Amino acid sequence: MDKQITKISKYLSYLLRHKPEAIGLTLDANGWANIQELIDKTSDFDLTHEMIQVVVETNDKQRFALDKTGGKIRANQGHSINVDLRLSPQTPPDRLLHGTAERFYDSIKSEGLTKQERHHVHLSESAHTTSAVGSRYGKPVLLEINAQKMFKDGYQFYRTANNVWLVDKVPAEYISKVG
Repeated sequence: MDKQITKISKYLSYLLRHKPEAIGLTLDANGWANIQELIDKTSDFDLTHEMIQVVVETNDKQRFALDKTGGKIRANQGHSINVDLRLSPQTPPDRLLHGTAERFYDSIKSEGLTKQERHHVHLSESAHTTSAVGSRYGKPVLLEINAQKMFKDGYQFYRTANNVWLVDKVPAEYISKVG
């Protein structure tokens, strides 16, 4: 059952963050999809409301949220499509972390962190989370971001429902390598 839940989670990430049109799914301006439409248009899995709720509740990274009625679902962050998550700017902690692979470090040291195809650069307060992210792409490197200095210099930070910090970019001068 765990493997099935993982497959469904990856499928939902793909649809809700990147390609809803792959099944003709409609997202509203804030990234919400009607769960019944999602179920009706999915042929890869035999989805049910209960199964979707289990995926949302058990996802270790809390990638998804249900609306108050339980009738809609969206990804909390990581979109490559245009959505407005309606996040308000927040004051970040003094330091935030970013995990990456060692092979990207030289480029980051000179160019900083950029959002690439996503809407924001993702940062975290958790060394465990950022190390896990970095290890997905090779030997992990943990980067420390001087978030408070960035904030004082005018950069806006946002925090998602699952405590991922988002920022448009992180210039190199705010980044230091941990360890």
